[in-house]
Amino acid sequence: MIRCPVPLLGFCAWSGTGKTTLLTRLIPLLRAQRLRIAVLKHAHHGFDIDQPGKDSWALRKAGAEQTIVASRRRIALIHERSGDEEPRLAELLDRLDLRSIDLVLVEGFKQEIFPKIELHRPSMQRPLLCGRMRHIIAVAADEPLDLPRPLPLLALNQPAEIADFIRSFCDDEQLRLSL
Repeated sequence: MIRCPVPLLGFCAWSGTGKTTLLTRLIPLLRAQRLRIAVLKHAHHGFDIDQPGKDSWALRKAGAEQTIVASRRRIALIHERSGDEEPRLAELLDRLDLRSIDLVLVEGFKQEIFPKIELHRPSMQRPLLCGRMRHIIAVAADEPLDLPRPLPLLALNQPAEIADFIRSFCDDEQLRLSL
């Protein structure tokens, strides 16, 4: 189980289920509850966050292995990696300033062991993950379903309900972390 000094909660699902869409709906609701949130997202492919022609892009393309772009309002770190090994979640958590956040939300990292909410759409005809992944603590689905073990079943299309569940999870985790 991955350890983190602040509550850590993931979202796992088959591709196309709507993880990012749900997160973009949940984050404002959680921010309204005064939670400071960090998000870690796993990508299965190469991606760019800096735009071709911009200084950060030119410096990275020139061979810089790490580039930090900083302003009064934002800091971005671009770290080029070699090899075929996926980054581990613990490695990425070490890069966060955990003193300035209350909750880390994670999209992906399905195989890593830490508390997660599974998103499930029966219409996609994919198997539930919670039957074999014991660290899944709840399932959010867009229709009623029978779960292979007792877990909270949340309404996927009701982000306020999921935000309330996350708030309770944070409160429980804060208590556990303080003991």
